[in-house]
Amino acid sequence: MSQTIGPILATGALTMANESLFHGKPVDWRIPVATGLAALGFAAFEQVWPAGARMLAYTVLVTVVVTRVNPSVPSPIESAATWWHSNPQNN
Repeated sequence: MSQTIGPILATGALTMANESLFHGKPVDWRIPVATGLAALGFAAFEQVWPAGARMLAYTVLVTVVVTRVNPSVPSPIESAATWWHSNPQNN
C-alpha cells in the first residue's frame, strides 16, 4: 500500500474535524472529495519519486495543522491552544 495515503487521509480528517466538530460549521463535502483525489494523486506520484512524495505528503499535513484552510475558522493548532488556555487545570 502507498506510504502517502496515511498522511493525506489524516490531513483531510483533521481539516474536516476542525471545521465541523470543533467549530460547528456544516460539513463541507468538498474536503472528502479533495482528500480522495489527493490520495490518488499522491499514490501515483509515489510511483515516480517515493521519497519526494512522502516528504510532500508530510509537509501538507504539517501545513494544514499550523495554517488556516478557511480564513473564518482557526487552524487546529490555534484551536488546541485556545482549548488549553481555557481549561482551568492548565492555568
